[in-house]
Amino acid sequence: MTVDVFADIACPWCYIGEARLQAALAARPGLGVERRWRPFQLQPDLPRTGTPRDAFFERKFGGGESVSAAFAQVTEAGRADGLRFDFDRLAGAPNTTDAHRLVLLGATYDRAFETADALFEGYFADGRDLNDAGDLIAVAEHAGIPTADARALLLDDRFEVEVAQSQEVARRSGISGVPLYLFGDRFALSGAQPVAAFIQALDRASTDRPAEAP
Repeated sequence: MTVDVFADIACPWCYIGEARLQAALAARPGLGVERRWRPFQLQPDLPRTGTPRDAFFERKFGGGESVSAAFAQVTEAGRADGLRFDFDRLAGAPNTTDAHRLVLLGATYDRAFETADALFEGYFADGRDLNDAGDLIAVAEHAGIPTADARALLLDDRFEVEVAQSQEVARRSGISGVPLYLFGDRFALSGAQPVAAFIQALDRASTDRPAEAP
């Protein structure tokens, strides 16, 4: 069974959803699920160097108490799933093209989701700048990607086309927000759902699979 994960590294609910999906997969170890990372950028038009955090969040949430309330909600939700958010340390609002490229590089080492998790943690908990080559290389090392390959990636355009194509596939499919999970090309689950909802989706997808030919 495949589970396509449309997500953005700069999306806190994608981080939470990833943790919950992992918990659901741990509860169903015999299903043989293949997760596939599908890049999606919530802010694809940001400069490649990103933009200052305060101005961005003021535009997005209205500033002041609205920003604080949004951050508090995410922090509390993450804490319940063992995730740490430290919004005071956010380096800025990043363009996540290079972060997605790094995940796709990680996939060539069968470490796509280890790379995604390291990027999520680096950005939301440790104040890593997703538009800084040094920070991205450090995250790659933590995820088990060879340093030389990560460094070379940031000097070329590998996976640029794949990131753009994934965004276009999402657009044509009517996907306008993430996280979104596509189970076996049969049905989708949207949002950082509770673990029980992910387990239910996995069970449904596994029983809906067509029988193998004799």
